[in-house]
Amino acid sequence: MKRIILAVLVSMISSAVLAEIIGRASVIDGDTIEIHGQRIRLHGIDAPEKGQPCFNASGKLYRCGQVAAMALDEFLGMSPVRCSERDVDRYGRTVAVCSVRGEDIERWLVRNGHAMAYRRYSSDYIGAEQEAKNAKRGIWAGSIRTPWEWRKKQRSGI
Repeated sequence: MKRIILAVLVSMISSAVLAEIIGRASVIDGDTIEIHGQRIRLHGIDAPEKGQPCFNASGKLYRCGQVAAMALDEFLGMSPVRCSERDVDRYGRTVAVCSVRGEDIERWLVRNGHAMAYRRYSSDYIGAEQEAKNAKRGIWAGSIRTPWEWRKKQRSGI
């Protein structure tokens, strides 16, 4: 009986902790937003970092992380964003699945070539990534080092 009560309590606490956050979002970078002062890391995707270089279809260097952040800002506009918390990352940010005007923000970013499916944490956006690759949208029009590889190289100084 005690185990059942404990299981119910844990379930209730877990449900209470996983919150929904709704409001006007400010874009921090291509995979992080802020709502009411709370940083939110978009679940299951990884966008290029702000200073990360990429090459377009003609081989010209451009800042693909900056392009991703600007595209996200334009996509969100002034519309309210709704995020459902999934987790908290090692930096204390809420990790959430978010939508705007009924559309999954993560899927939109990946499908339009502004972010990659972050397979280490989720398989939710692999199909959207393949669609973007096939259509050579965004980062897939040229060449890019994955954001996680780029960050690792930056940390190691290689």
